[in-house]
Amino acid sequence: MKRLSVFRAGIAAGLLSFLGAIPAGASPYDPHADAQADIRQALVEAHAERKDVLVVFGADWCADCRVLDRALRAPAAAGLQKRFVVVKVDVGAFDRNVGFAQQYGIDLRRGIPAAALLSGNDRLVYATQAGELADARRMGVAAIVGFFTRAADRGATH
Repeated sequence: MKRLSVFRAGIAAGLLSFLGAIPAGASPYDPHADAQADIRQALVEAHAERKDVLVVFGADWCADCRVLDRALRAPAAAGLQKRFVVVKVDVGAFDRNVGFAQQYGIDLRRGIPAAALLSGNDRLVYATQAGELADARRMGVAAIVGFFTRAADRGATH
C-alpha cells in the first residue's frame, strides 16, 4: 500500500513539473484558426505596412516550435517584429494545414517548425526545405534572428 502511495506521489510530482514547464495560456498554434484567412489578412497588413509575411508551421506539442515562438517575440528579435507580419499555422499531428505547407514547397516530414517568407505581394521569398528550424532549442535567439534576416535579405522585397 505504501509503495502505491509513493508511486502516485511520484506521478503527481512529475505531472506538476511538466505542467509547470508550459506557461499558462501558452498556445501559439491555434488548432481552430483558419490558416487561409490568417495568411490573407497578414498579406493585407504586410502590403499596407511595407513588410513581409513570415508563416510558421508548427504545433503546440513541438518543443522547438514553442521555442521558436518565444524567440520571435523576444526583445532581441525586435528587428524581425518590425520587418514581418507573423502568422502561425497549426499542423496538428501532421494532419492539419499540410496543403498550405506544400503550397510553399515545404515537406513537413522534414521537420517542424518550418517557415515560409512571403512578400506583401504574396510572392514566395524563401521556404525551409530540410528541417532547418527543427532544432530551434539549440539555436538561440540570435541565431534564429540571423537565420530569418539572411533568408529575407536574399529575396529583399522592400
